[in-house]
Amino acid sequence: MRVSRIQILGRGLRNECPNCAAPIRAQAGSRFRVEASCPRCGLVLDQGEGSFLGPVVINYGVTVFGFILPIIILYACKVLSPAVTLALAGGAALFLPILFYRLSWAWWVMLYYFVLADNLPANRGDRPRDDE
Repeated sequence: MRVSRIQILGRGLRNECPNCAAPIRAQAGSRFRVEASCPRCGLVLDQGEGSFLGPVVINYGVTVFGFILPIIILYACKVLSPAVTLALAGGAALFLPILFYRLSWAWWVMLYYFVLADNLPANRGDRPRDDE
C-alpha cells in the first residue's frame, strides 16, 4: 500500500485528505459544508445521502463525552457552581459542534479509509473500486 493506515490516521487527525494530505476545507460560501471532493486529488469526501451521519455522531460524542460530561462530573464533585456548570455546558453544547464541524468530517473520512484502506485511490492502482 502506498498510504499506510498510520498515515491515514495522522492525516485525519490533522484535518487532511487521507489520500494526498491536502487540507479539508469548507465549501465556498458556507461554514457548514465541506467540499464534496478533495481539490488536489479528487477523492470524494461527501458520499451522498446519509454520509453526514458519521460526522454528526463523532461531533456529538466529542461534545458530550469530551466536554459536557467532565463539566457535570466537576459539578458533582462540588468544584463548579450550578450557574457555572449550566453556562459551560450550554456554551459547549451550542458552540463546540460548530467549531468541530470540519474536523468531525476529517475524522469520519479517516475512519472510513482506515477500515477500507484498499479503497483509497492511492492504494488501488489500476484496480476498480469494489462498488463499481
